[in-house]
Parts: sequence; C-alpha cells; structure tokens
Amino acid sequence: MTLRETLLKARENKKAAFIPFIMAGDPTAEETVKSIIALEKAGADALELGVPFSDPVADGETVQRAAERALKSGMTLDGVLDVVKEARKQGVKIPICLFSYLNPIYKKGYAGFISAAQDAGVNGALIVDLPPEEAEDYVDAAQEKSFETVFLCSPTTTPARLKRVDAATTGFVYYVSREGVTGAQATLAGGTAEKLAQLKTELQNPVAVGFGISTPEHVKALSGIADGIVVGSSLIKAAAGAENPASILAEKVEWLKTG
Repeated sequence: MTLRETLLKARENKKAAFIPFIMAGDPTAEETVKSIIALEKAGADALELGVPFSDPVADGETVQRAAERALKSGMTLDGVLDVVKEARKQGVKIPICLFSYLNPIYKKGYAGFISAAQDAGVNGALIVDLPPEEAEDYVDAAQEKSFETVFLCSPTTTPARLKRVDAATTGFVYYVSREGVTGAQATLAGGTAEKLAQLKTELQNPVAVGFGISTPEHVKALSGIADGIVVGSSLIKAAAGAENPASILAEKVEWLKTG
C-alpha cells in the first residue's frame, strides 16, 4: 500500500494513520532495522525515516541530537537505503517516507536517488528545504517513476501557495501545526483541529499533521480530523541512550495510540 492509500484508508475509517518518525542510524543501522520492525508490530501505519544531516533548519534539539548521533555512527543516504532494504527483507510492509534535506539527494541526482530509493523499498520522500516553487525537476522525475512526493504547508501558507503545494504532492501534504521547529509540546497549537478540517476541504491530497504532538490526548484529539499523525521528538527522546531502543519505541507507540 502507498502512503497516499494508507492515509485515504484511514480517512475512510474516520481515523488517522499513525506515523512515527525516527532517525536512521540512531544509534546504529542495525538498531534502526530492529526499531522499524518493532514500530510496525506496535501499530505504526507508515513510517517517516530521517536521513541525518549536519545543518538542519527545521529540526529542534531532540532531532538535531539524533542526527548528530547518526552521523557519528557513520550513517549516510546510501546507508539509510540499506536500512530500508534490510527492513523490507525482514518482512516490513508499511509504507516508508524519507525525511531529508536536499543536499544529499541533489548530490546523488534526482533520477539516481529515486531509482535507488525504490529499489530499497522506499515509497516517497519529504525534502524539507525543497519548496514546490523550486521542485519542478524533482516532481517530474518522481512522477515519471510513481515515487510519492510530500510537501509542507503551515498556519501561514497562503491560499495561492497551498494550491501549488497540493499540485506538487502525490503522497500527502504535511501540515506543520505550529510556527518554529520540531519538538514535543505540552499542548497542541491553537486552532489545529479547525485548520485541518478546513485543509481537508481544500486539498486534493490527504493531510498529515506533525510538530509538537507528544501525548495520547493529542493523538486522540486529532484522530479522525487529520488523515495522518506524525510523532517524532517524543519517541526519539524516550529511546535515546536506551539499551533496547526498539522495545522502548514500541511501548511508546502503544501508549500514544491507546493512552
């Protein structure tokens, strides 16, 4: 099943697909494979897998530290693809979206990246610092190979730009629920549910929400309103330094989904 199909199925069932985010290579490639398997068994409907980058602009401290640990362990874009390939080899079925900055992908070339990613079992990618206004070559290359594209919108996105984001997207639109960087928050940003309900009437694509979601109450409040819910920082923080991070991640997902 594709990313798009997964979120549309969740919408049909009046639920939200649960999408954990982890950083590939944190703490090692081998542990990341174990974590992906554990997350699927714990009920993840899809996975957002981070490609570590040395100079992030959208990530808060928790994700930045995870990227630093991953880079220190030797993780690269090719290494991330190897992780996905091994997870698929071990039976993982859920769709996987890479969360990356542009530099490593641009260096590999759009066509080369997409081909390698699909060979590994990746469904699509969110390239955080590639806006749709500059993404024509990437979108064309992705659509030619049916590789799913994910683009961002936010509380400050204008109606005209939202149409552009929607047109460039083939997987899902990622709604950044607050101004600022990633990171667990005690409360949801005001008006998030109302904004998501509005977006669902305006977008041709399904919509997932992320940034700041960290409790079962947050997940429950957004389920059935968003088509997908992305949780990252609170998972990474819980598993950081753990002897068995896969087990911690699985327990955390079960807690977030059931309270």
